[in-house]
Amino acid sequence: MSDKKIIAVIGATGAQGGGLARAILDDHNGPFALRAITRDPASPAARLLAASGAEVVQADLDDEDSIRRAFTGAYGAFVVTNFWAPLTPEQEAARDRAQMEIDQAHTAAKIAAEVGLKHVIWSTLDDSRPQFTHRGINPPTLLGRYKVPHFDAKAEADARFTELGVPTTFLQTTFFYEAFLAGQGPARDANGDLVLTTPIGDSPMSMIAVEDIGRTAYGILNRGGEFVGRTVAIAGTHATGKEIAALFTEVLGEPVSFRPLTPDAVRASGHPIADEIAATFQFYADTADYFVGARDLNQVRELNPRLQSLTDWLKANAAKIPRD
Repeated sequence: MSDKKIIAVIGATGAQGGGLARAILDDHNGPFALRAITRDPASPAARLLAASGAEVVQADLDDEDSIRRAFTGAYGAFVVTNFWAPLTPEQEAARDRAQMEIDQAHTAAKIAAEVGLKHVIWSTLDDSRPQFTHRGINPPTLLGRYKVPHFDAKAEADARFTELGVPTTFLQTTFFYEAFLAGQGPARDANGDLVLTTPIGDSPMSMIAVEDIGRTAYGILNRGGEFVGRTVAIAGTHATGKEIAALFTEVLGEPVSFRPLTPDAVRASGHPIADEIAATFQFYADTADYFVGARDLNQVRELNPRLQSLTDWLKANAAKIPRD
């Protein structure tokens, strides 16, 4: 019988949880065993984890009983929620996405406290509101009380873990490199030139490869209780728009110029989530002194020696970068 400590990983077949799942499985002599939590144990990703030695358990953060079964007997857990998860019209009508995340975090925290987990890593984000207020900046209010809903709701959910006394590390993430493959990379203008329009002005932006979120979580778990009760804000690179464009130029072998949009231009773009996108990048740009300053690359690299810089990631993924 293995004496390894079980880590229950929510979203083990997804992006963030998948990184931690692979980190656990790759460390054959490590102290942890993977309990992969997924909505669909029959999915190809779940079956691959099972074939690699994981215990795969069906559970859903909207179902307390399933989370209780998934957490029982575990040493720790990785908890992540998805503001952008597909919802039915009925689900959208029943509660907004921000409240959904808060409710799901409460379920995880409640069950973690009930079963006595020793270490939970909660994938969260910074609260934009005090940072905007401190600087006298007042972006539009969204969903009744938020400036950047998918940031602010996760930050509000932090209290669910502290109030219930759950031994938690608060892992504050940031912009994913992978977004450059999903519509936020360079695009051709009317002249056929590649242009990066990320709305961050002259400010630096913090970014990370999604795989490194899970790897860093694994590094935190390996440090035992050292990071319980602490916030760890992470990134793999800090770079300005001009610096990002220069990296794309180097990797793609053709010039990429930086012509940032303004937040107001994004809001007027007609994109279905234009307000949220504009608010997110306004937060990155207007509070960069705080946001970048909170993310110590040396600390992240200590926890995750395989941390990927944007340069390394772009070189590894050059063939996937759209050029149309």
